[in-house]
This record gives sequence, structure tokens and C-alpha cells, in this order.
Amino acid sequence: MSKNSRRRGFTLIELLVVIAIIAILIALLLPAVQQAREAARRTQCKNNLKQIGLALHNYLDVNNGFPPSFVSDVSSAGDNPTAGGEWSAQARILPYLEQAAIYNIANLSLAYDDPINAEIPTMRVASFLCPSEVNDRTRADSNGVAEHYPLSYGFNGGTWRVWVNGSRQPGDGAFAPNTSFKPREFVDGTSNTLCFSEVKAFTAYNRDGGTGTATVPESSDVVSGLISSGGSNKPNSGHTEWVDGRVHQTGFTVTLPPNANVIVPGGERPDEGDYTSCREDKSCSGPTYAAVTSRSWHISIVNSLLTDGSVRSISENIDRNTWRKLGQRNDGQIVGEF
Repeated sequence: MSKNSRRRGFTLIELLVVIAIIAILIALLLPAVQQAREAARRTQCKNNLKQIGLALHNYLDVNNGFPPSFVSDVSSAGDNPTAGGEWSAQARILPYLEQAAIYNIANLSLAYDDPINAEIPTMRVASFLCPSEVNDRTRADSNGVAEHYPLSYGFNGGTWRVWVNGSRQPGDGAFAPNTSFKPREFVDGTSNTLCFSEVKAFTAYNRDGGTGTATVPESSDVVSGLISSGGSNKPNSGHTEWVDGRVHQTGFTVTLPPNANVIVPGGERPDEGDYTSCREDKSCSGPTYAAVTSRSWHISIVNSLLTDGSVRSISENIDRNTWRKLGQRNDGQIVGEF
């Protein structure tokens, strides 16, 4: 071979051009891949809600009523066959979600924080977690010891007044303490009443300030004002206890539209806060007023389960009054398309 013959490779300019083309292609394809993944996560999220709906209806068939949000004590449970212990509705439907193994080792006649039930609160239940939830992790105490596991789907606690601690009067939602609603009590129709909806784990909330009144807040600013006037601010522990039947842990209310901004000072996401005037079954005897908002990591929507078992993606821009009508089981106002 001639000494002058050489193998020709890429010049530096050609190499840079190829790298630039590859970078452009990646930039074009990455958003499409991310959108495809998010679409798959939304589908799985809706499927989780569908499974919860099926579990609730199986519970209904067996117990002749939907589960209470919690039972404060056995004596006040009325004709509800479930034991007390302040366990959530989510805990009561475990056998119908193929989670009988967890349910069988839980003692629902004792409180969820009883030593006998010590291992239950930290267990992860996949059906209770949206694939888009960024805080899919245990909640630990100040010493780093795991205490609870969060959830992404809350029960419908109604408009504003969730319960009256003294008289034990329920609110107007699909679930309430010490109450097992039957289908006939959904006067608006099960297809016109919210059952479950998305919530965000590790949400900041204000509790026990006792500042709420019977007047339903008309805006986020009013709720933020109630928060600023008293109570205890919890920066990141709302919706972190799937075993606890209180509304700020396993429920939501329709006081405000989905994804509404409410300020809780010190919160990890300070503009995504919740409010509870007085926790259910605590020392106060007045009503539990709660503005616990349905929120989602999906952009501009929340996925919601209706009481008939159907699942809808609902815009965060839904009319506030329509959203409130959907949250009430017996206001007599039928909602059309939404």
C-alpha cells in the first residue's frame, strides 16, 4: 500500500454537527416520552380509583352500607357492624382490595396506634397511591423512626361542616364519622355525588384553632385568614396516615375547588394548605369545619370517583358551586354534564 494512503475519520466540525443533531432529537423526543409516561400514570391513577370504587360496592353488598369515615367508639356506631378504633374507611375496605393479609392482622376494635396494631400504619398499600405522587415514602418521627404511610385518595367529607363533636351529627358528604350511609340516602343520585378524589401526601394544614363558623368560606383568602388567626400549623403531615379516619388525613371537602391555593405558614408547599377547625373526636365539643382541598400532581385536573363507581377527570377550573353540589349527597340539586 502507498505510504500516502490514510484512513479518513470524522473531522472535529463533523463530530460537533452530529452531536448537535443528536441533542436536538433528544430535546424533541424527551417531552413526548414524558407525556406518554404521564398519560400512563394518569391511567393507572384512574384505575386505582376504579378499584377503590369496586371495593366500596363490595363492602356495601356485605354490610348493607358504605363504611364510616371512622367509628369513635363501638357504643355510638348505631347499626353499623364495624368496630371502633378511629380506623379510616380505606382501612375497612382492605379485604376487597386483595389486601386481606393486612386486614387480618389489624385489630379494628382497638385504636390504630395501639401497640397491637403497631406494624399496620407504616405499611404501604399500592392501591392508595397515585403513580405521580412524588412523596411515596414513610413519614418518620423526629428520631427518624417510621410512623405512618401516606395516601393519594381521600373520601368525600362534604361541603364544610364534617361533624359535630358534641351531638355527633354527620355532615353532608358521602362519608361521615359513626355513620354508614346507604344508597337511598344519596338523594341526588350516586352518579351525582363524589365518593373519593385525589389528595396530595405531606400537605401542610392548620388544626384546632376553633375559628371556623357556620358560614362556608367563599374563597381561599377567607380560609387563609382563618388559619392566620389561630390553631397549630403542621408543615407537612396532612394526608400522611392512611389508617386515620379524620378528614385531614384520609378525606377532602368541597369548600374550595380542586388545586385551590391556601396558605399555611411554614409548609413545605405553603400555598397548598388545608384547614380543620377542630379534629373529629377530640376534646372540643363544637363542629369540625374543614377546608381540605382535593389536589393532584396531574396538571390542571384531579381524578375523582363518583359514588356509582365511575371515574372522571375533573378540571381545576370547574365552577365552585358545581363542585360543591357534587360533594353533597342530599341537597336535591342534580348536576348535569361537568
